[in-house]
Amino acid sequence: MSDALRIIPAVKHRIVRKATGGKTPYGLKVIDSCVTCPVHKDRLFCNLPPQTLARFDAISSSATYPRGAVLFVEGQEPRGVFVICSGRVKLTASAADGKSIILRIADPGEIVGLPATLSGKPYELSAEALEPIQANFVPRKDFLEFLGEHGEATLKVAVMLTDIYHALSHEVRYLGLSHSAEQKLARFLVDLAGADALAASGPVRTTLTLTHQEIAEMVGSSRETVTRLFAGFRKRGLIESHGSTLVFKDPRGLRSLAGA
Repeated sequence: MSDALRIIPAVKHRIVRKATGGKTPYGLKVIDSCVTCPVHKDRLFCNLPPQTLARFDAISSSATYPRGAVLFVEGQEPRGVFVICSGRVKLTASAADGKSIILRIADPGEIVGLPATLSGKPYELSAEALEPIQANFVPRKDFLEFLGEHGEATLKVAVMLTDIYHALSHEVRYLGLSHSAEQKLARFLVDLAGADALAASGPVRTTLTLTHQEIAEMVGSSRETVTRLFAGFRKRGLIESHGSTLVFKDPRGLRSLAGA
C-alpha cells in the first residue's frame, strides 16, 4: 500500500465528524450550516438560493482539520470535493525526488479537488491545510448529481474553473519568465500586497503568514535562498517585518525589481 493510500483512513475519520456547538476545535468559529452561514453571500459558490444550499447541506459532511492535515494526494482516485468554509489550503505538485511546489492557495469559499472530481481522473495536485480549517466534503457521485439538478451551481463551478486556470497561468508565467530567484520573490511580494497598494508612494502594510519554506515552494526556490533574499531586501530598505506584519517601505523599488 502506498503512502498516499495510508493517509486516507485518518482523513475519512475526520470527514464524518459533524461540527457541533460548544468548544470550537483549533480555535475556529465553526459554521454549522451553509444555509445559515453569515458570509455565504460573499462567496462565489456559496451564494446560492436557500433551497439549493439546503440540498447541498444534505449531501455534505462538515469537519475541522488541523494545520498540515492532508485532504487528498496527487495521483489518488477522486473521492469528491472539499468546499473550504474557513482557513486556507495549499495545493502542491511533487517530483520523484521529493521536491514540491505550491501552485495555488485556496481561500474560504473555494472548492478543492474540483477538476479531478468532474473529470474522473486522479487528483492532479495534493491538498494540505495551511492552517486550521473547516471544510465540507461531498462525495463525487453526490456532487455530480447535485450539479445536474442545479444549473446555477453548475455555472458557478464553471466560473471557478476559469479562475483556477487564470491563477495557474499567472503562476507559470512568473515562475517561467522571471530571470532570477530575486525577481521571483519580488513578484510574489507584489502579488501579496496587490498592484494598487504597491502603486502608493508611502509604506504599505500586509500580513504574511507563510513560512520561508512555503514561500520557497511557491517561487520554485530553496528555503535558504528565500531567507537570504529577505535579508537582502531588508538591508536595501525595500521591506521590514514585525511578526506576521510585512511593511513595504519602498513599494516602487519592489515593483521595479519585480519587473511589474
